[in-house]
Amino acid sequence: LVSIFENAGCEKVQSYIQSGNIVFTHRALNIQRIPEAVSQGLERQFGFSASVVIRSFAEIDKVIRKNPFRLEGVEESALHVAFLVDLPDSRAVGSLDAERSPGDQFIVQGKEIYLNLPQGMARTKLNNAYFDAKLNTVSTIRNWRTVQHLARLMEIAR
Repeated sequence: LVSIFENAGCEKVQSYIQSGNIVFTHRALNIQRIPEAVSQGLERQFGFSASVVIRSFAEIDKVIRKNPFRLEGVEESALHVAFLVDLPDSRAVGSLDAERSPGDQFIVQGKEIYLNLPQGMARTKLNNAYFDAKLNTVSTIRNWRTVQHLARLMEIAR
């Protein structure tokens, strides 16, 4: 995976916990081309296609600072963030069922969905399949500890 990102023009590439979390720097004039280049590299090397979700350090920093559940004092072990490839349509966001998974909560802000999952990711009905189908995009969900660690790695790599 690291070599695929390097071939896409990324530098200082490092993988975090072998789960598709990659931190890198780049000199690309248009970062928007990197997801497509990486997706094509995955297809060539591994024979499958995958959507690639990229966030800058500034975007991750904003996610950390603006998490409404963290600001309300929710236990960090319950916090997760779904990162969306595309900005969802407001009508699609409005169609999401707040009662789909009793006890769990979500807030959509831009291309992120903040999740409060007190009983954990394994028990919730608020998963990638649900959000992807309802919002007509692709998401990847990370727990709060991973989001914070990625931010630290990104800050060091800058």
